[in-house]
Amino acid sequence: MSRSEDEAGIIKKEAAMKKQAFNPFLPSYEYIPDGEPHVFGDRVYLYGSHDKFNGISFCLNDYVCWSAPLSDLGDWRFEGYIYHKNQDGRKYHGFLNSMFAPDVCRGADGRYYLYYFIGYNSLISVAVCDEPAGHYEFLGFVKYADGQTVGSKGEPLQFDPGVFVDNDGRVYLYTGFGPDKASPFMIGKKPTRQGAMCFELEEDMLTVKGDLTYIGVPANSGSQGTDYQNGHAFFEASSMRKFNTKYYFVYSSFLGHELCYATSDSPKGPFRFGGTLVSNGDIGLGNHRDPKSASDFTGNTHGSVIELNGEYYVFYHRQTNRHQFSRQACCEHLIMREDGSFEQAERTSCGLNGEPLEGRGTYEARIACHLTAKNGDRFYTVVKGLKGKEPYFTQTGKDREDRPDQYIANVTDGTTIGFKYFDFQDLKAVSVRVKGTGSGTFKVLQAENGPEIGSIPVTPSKEYQDFGAAVSAQNGVTPLYFRYEGSGHVDINYFTLS
Repeated sequence: MSRSEDEAGIIKKEAAMKKQAFNPFLPSYEYIPDGEPHVFGDRVYLYGSHDKFNGISFCLNDYVCWSAPLSDLGDWRFEGYIYHKNQDGRKYHGFLNSMFAPDVCRGADGRYYLYYFIGYNSLISVAVCDEPAGHYEFLGFVKYADGQTVGSKGEPLQFDPGVFVDNDGRVYLYTGFGPDKASPFMIGKKPTRQGAMCFELEEDMLTVKGDLTYIGVPANSGSQGTDYQNGHAFFEASSMRKFNTKYYFVYSSFLGHELCYATSDSPKGPFRFGGTLVSNGDIGLGNHRDPKSASDFTGNTHGSVIELNGEYYVFYHRQTNRHQFSRQACCEHLIMREDGSFEQAERTSCGLNGEPLEGRGTYEARIACHLTAKNGDRFYTVVKGLKGKEPYFTQTGKDREDRPDQYIANVTDGTTIGFKYFDFQDLKAVSVRVKGTGSGTFKVLQAENGPEIGSIPVTPSKEYQDFGAAVSAQNGVTPLYFRYEGSGHVDINYFTLS
C-alpha cells in the first residue's frame, strides 16, 4: 500500500468515527436558548440562557456550558454549571430572577468575562473565570467613570448584553431592548426609538470609556423610511462579530422569529441593514410567508454567527412544548457571498454535520425541522398554548432527566413532519414508532408535496409500537416527510430507514 493510500484510509476511518450532528445538537433533555458560540483553543463553547422544561417563564435555570472539539462538531460535552443566580451581587430570589442571555469574552489578562442580565432591572453584571468553562465568580456591575452603574442615569433598558473584543484589544459592550411600548416587567424603564446601544469598556472590563453610542440599528418605532422597516428593526439579542475587516451586528428583529444582521466598517457604526440570517419558521424562504405558513411553530430567537473550520454557521433556537419557555439550541450552515453578505439559511436536521445524514439507521423524531398542522402554524406568545389543538415537541419526565425521551406529540390528520437532508442509497423500507388513538396512515414523501414513495398503516396502541412499509425511493440527497392521514392522534418518537 502506498503512503497516499494509507493516509486516505486513515482519513476515512477518522471520518467514520465522528458522530453525526443533528438539530437540536444538544441532548433531548437540554434547553439552551440565546446561544453565543465562541472558539477558545481547539474547542467551540456554547454560552446561553438556560430554560426549564415546561417552565412558567424564560431562563429559569442557572448558566451551564457545552463545548465540542473543532474536529468533531457532533461530539458535544457538558461542561457543567458555570454560574448560579445566587452569586449575583443583588441576590435576587423568586420569580424576578430569570438569568437572561449572557455573553463571554477573553480579556487582555487571559481571563474569561461573563456579561449577563438578571432580575428584570437595568444593570449589566459581570463575572470572571480563569477558564472558559470553569466556575465564574461575581466581579461587579458595568459602571461609568463616576462609579454610577450603567442603567441608573435614565438610559433605556439595558438587556441581552453582547461583548466583543476587537483585534486591537479594545472591548465593546452592546445592549438594548426595543419594543414599541414599555411592558410591565421593564419596571419604569423606557424603550428606545434609537435601538441598539454600544459602550466601550476600560481594561478593567467594568468601566465605560467615553459616552453611550447608538450604532444606527433602530427599534421598530424609529425604523420608518429606513432599510430596517417592515419588522426587521432591532428588538433584542445584541451580538457582534467581525469577519475579514467588516463588523457584523447580529440581532433579533421586531418580528421575533428571525435573526437579522447589519454591517459596518466600525464597531460603533453606523450599521447598514444586511438581511435575515435565519428564521425559526423559514419565513422568507419558498412559500413560507408568515407564521401561519411557516415550516414550524415560531417564537422568539436569539443567537450569533461564527466561523468554524473555514465555514460559517448561525446559531439560533427553536420552541418546544407549545410556548416560548422551553427553547433548544440549533445551528445552520451559512453561505457568505463574495461581497460579504449572507444568504438566509434554511432550517435543517443536520446543520453542524457538514453533509447530509446517512440514509439508513434509526433517528429521533425530535430532529424534525418541519412541523406543520393541517390548518397552519402560529407564533407562540409568552402565554402557554391551548392543549390538544396542534402537534408539538415535548418530553416525558422532569426537567434535565438524562434520557432520550423527547418526541412529537398530538399528530393529527394533516400533520406534516419533515427532515432535511438524507443521502439515500437503495432505501427499501421505512418504519415509525408511535402510540396513541390514531387509525390511519403515514404517507412517506421525498418532497413536501410529493410524490408519495410509501404508505405506513398505523392502528391504536397504548404503548409504543413499530409500524413499517416498503418504499420506492429515489437515490441521492433529498428531504424526508411524513404526512399523517386518519382519525385520532399519535405520538412519534423514532423512525427507521432500511
